Amino acid sequence: MTAGKEEGLRTCTKGHEFYKTSDCPTCPICEAQRKPKNGFLSQIAAPARRALEGKGISSLNEISAYSEKEISVLHGMGPKAMSVLKSALEENNLSFKLN
Repeated sequence: MTAGKEEGLRTCTKGHEFYKTSDCPTCPICEAQRKPKNGFLSQIAAPARRALEGKGISSLNEISAYSEKEISVLHGMGPKAMSVLKSALEENNLSFKLN
């Protein structure tokens, strides 16, 4: 191992060892295990999923109680995630709350 790699070695609370160069404490192994197998949450990246979970949002009905702007400003919510959410809402005859 190189010194640079050793410096980035981390261990999560579940004992998984992983390398990170950023300050992000999230274990990629735990995140992969937590990722839903189906539904709209399985189609968005982990940061966007965590942003919704942080607001207590786990369903499309709950998302529809928020405006597009309220969701888009959440940390981790990028254009791709917003596109997935819009499509999922439309497919279920739902929409973001109007401002």
